[in-house]
Amino acid sequence: MPLWAQILGDLRSRLSTGEFAARFPSDRELVRQYEVSRQTVREAVRHLQQEGLVERTRGLETSVLERPIEQSMGALYSLYRSAEEQGFVQESIVRFLEERKDPSASAMLGCATHEPLVYLERLRLLDGNPAVLDCSWLPSRVARGLLDVDFHRTALYRELETRCGVRPDSGWERVTPVLPTPEQGELLGLRSRTAVFAIERLACEGSSPVEWRHGVVRADRFQFVSRWSRGRLDASFEAPAPAGGAAAPASASSRPGGRPEPVPGR
Repeated sequence: MPLWAQILGDLRSRLSTGEFAARFPSDRELVRQYEVSRQTVREAVRHLQQEGLVERTRGLETSVLERPIEQSMGALYSLYRSAEEQGFVQESIVRFLEERKDPSASAMLGCATHEPLVYLERLRLLDGNPAVLDCSWLPSRVARGLLDVDFHRTALYRELETRCGVRPDSGWERVTPVLPTPEQGELLGLRSRTAVFAIERLACEGSSPVEWRHGVVRADRFQFVSRWSRGRLDASFEAPAPAGGAAAPASASSRPGGRPEPVPGR
């Protein structure tokens, strides 16, 4: 293994423990610590920058970037659990928890337009910093027991199962890069015209929709990761070309759900 890769591994470990929270060492300091050339140090730090762990500007010191949450795709997940498992402290500021009627949300949930829905809107913090604005709609007939929950430090799906006996086990999610509304940007502490991920999710128990969620996530605090292995290839994966012939074209997969509803700017 080349020297720069060994140093890279050690720097990753030191970053993960928070050793450089106050300040990242200069090239000169790293040369002295590792007893290697400046070129070797710069190569290691360049890879840290490519991985999004540090930021380096010509003529300025290298600074440590906030760690993003890594979220696997292809499975129903809890942001609360993902954050806690990766060492973040996750808290929520509950902006709204009440019953409402909303034709668009009712249509997504397959409810009558006059049917009341539980509406939960949370500004979610990671280590005290705003990261996600989440808006969830659930049919009141199954989720009314959530109205007296303190969501400051708990997960929606945990409370939904504990208090209402409902456990989502299927659904779909769509992630789209967008520009937030001015209010969304202010709530998330973003500079003007900074992109976010808009997330839409329909969660079901069996064949019954139980949650319609839409929200915006800071793109610098969240990264999506897909993993695959033998035996877990999608039907549209390009197959090897048969001997003497061209490969058959991959089939197009349909997009789940209908046209997305706009994320409210409240």
